[in-house]
Amino acid sequence: MNRRDFNKILSAAAIVPAGLAGSRSAKAADTWSLQANLAECCSCEIPCPCNFGKPTEERCDGNRLIEIFDGNLNGADLAGLRFLVTFEMGKWTRIYIDDSLDDAQHDTLDALLPLAYAGFYNGARSIERVPMTVTRSDDLITIDTPASQVEMRPLAGLDGERVTIDGLPSNAFHDYVQYESVRHVHNGPDQQWSHTGTNGFTSRMIASS
Repeated sequence: MNRRDFNKILSAAAIVPAGLAGSRSAKAADTWSLQANLAECCSCEIPCPCNFGKPTEERCDGNRLIEIFDGNLNGADLAGLRFLVTFEMGKWTRIYIDDSLDDAQHDTLDALLPLAYAGFYNGARSIERVPMTVTRSDDLITIDTPASQVEMRPLAGLDGERVTIDGLPSNAFHDYVQYESVRHVHNGPDQQWSHTGTNGFTSRMIASS
């Protein structure tokens, strides 16, 4: 599987009707919609070609933070759901759910994952509740979990302004801002990596059943 196809699965699977998602427990009767803020670093050089719909056969290690700020699943509120997906492109994912979510939120997210994030869910080697800290300033976003850590800063453009990109071919790439990794680390049970100066971005995902 090339990088372009994997990106379609990960970030555009949300627009596939639930009955066609190929998930373990998706139900055609489920209805959902969401808006989420994304923050991701990967091991690709800047810019990551997959975000532009171009394939690459290079290995890609990534961490994507997903923070849902609006939406519902069969009437259940999705606002406040937060999780991190660590992945090796085309190979596997690990899903780390913020352990500050209450039981009802966790149950809602558990139901949402195979519907809106089937690519992540179906490739998951593990789904865990973990401590998670996310901090933001004008100059830095940090994401900290026991296994994965990210520090990323905006890439400076003309006159020091942020680099923004419109029209990318995915429902996950609204309001896209280019970042670069300061520290992008994963220490898992079977894979480890550490990158700096590689691709990063923030964006907004808009999707529904």
